Amino acid sequence: MSTQKYDLAIVGAGILGLSAALAAAKRGLKVVVLDRSSRAMGASVRNFGFVTVTGQDREHTWLRARRSREIWLEVAGAAGIPIAQTGAWITTQRPEATRVLEQFMASDMSEGCELLTQPEAKTRCPWLTHDHVGAVLWSPHELRVESVDAIPQLARWLSAHYGVVFLWNTAVKSIDLPVVSTAQGPVLAERAIVCPGEDTISLYSDRPGMGAISRCQLQMLRLDSPGYRLPGTVMSDLSLLRYGGFAMQPAAHALRSRVSTELPQFLDQGIHLIIAQSADGSLVVGDSHRYDQAVSPFAQESVDQMILEEFGRVTGRPAPAVRERWMGSYAYLANTPVFMDSPADNVRLAIVTSGIGASTGFAIGEELISDLLS
Repeated sequence: MSTQKYDLAIVGAGILGLSAALAAAKRGLKVVVLDRSSRAMGASVRNFGFVTVTGQDREHTWLRARRSREIWLEVAGAAGIPIAQTGAWITTQRPEATRVLEQFMASDMSEGCELLTQPEAKTRCPWLTHDHVGAVLWSPHELRVESVDAIPQLARWLSAHYGVVFLWNTAVKSIDLPVVSTAQGPVLAERAIVCPGEDTISLYSDRPGMGAISRCQLQMLRLDSPGYRLPGTVMSDLSLLRYGGFAMQPAAHALRSRVSTELPQFLDQGIHLIIAQSADGSLVVGDSHRYDQAVSPFAQESVDQMILEEFGRVTGRPAPAVRERWMGSYAYLANTPVFMDSPADNVRLAIVTSGIGASTGFAIGEELISDLLS
């Protein structure tokens, strides 16, 4: 493993590590990616694969999401990664939520979006416009990929197209450049980027801020096909309280107050609704948010039932049969969507500490490479 020297070694083959590899390879760097598993197994493949632009926090996330969307479109075509869905359909059930969307539409972040009345929305998707739907925000900007397939395909394409070397089942023990010490022997590199995901212990655990990073655990489901196609990825009133671009609107205070009275247990469990449809018609549905330093491996059936209850309110129909259930998990740091550090001159440490890896990873990868090379 020490017979050749790389320009850049990347630790971690999740979306952030692969994004940095792409940005480096585009600049002509010789790149090696090391991962302790045989394939990506963390947050990058346990989520919706939802590239969310509309409603993202302006200060930290919105511009990164716009740039990442551009790169996703570029990469998906070149790497043969199918775009499973485009666009987002955000329905309201409460007048307070409709007011949030009206205020959002008055901002420049709403470019390209439409606020549809219930009759207007019914012409586009009669299956989601029952009597309790107030208004619908349609955004054309969102993309969705099947992350469990897209992440491995992206790695294969980086290897075939750019010559990026992947060393799987290779745990990194320490970094003292030019030596990256692994359980299988040394790897030589001039620079390194560490993208450890949830693993904040193995490398640089003593860096300031690392000890404050906790975990967010999600409950996710896959449902059978409902027998119709959705107009895009669907979200609900509760989503407006979780995305900064919506939650910053003045009307969001009244919405939160009403939801806290009507559905306090939903807020306690961090539940909002995303419904994404796969090519076979099945629905990926979630999710909840539970925060702790160590996450439990045990799912709560009551939480799944609350998610399915919200599904019924939004669609006006009972949820189809549950086909799969799984737990998602990602690193979390309050009010910090991305944790970045420079443990050494030629080393960068980066962790997405919120659920926006698919939405912002490619832009963050470009930032990391620009900073490292400068």
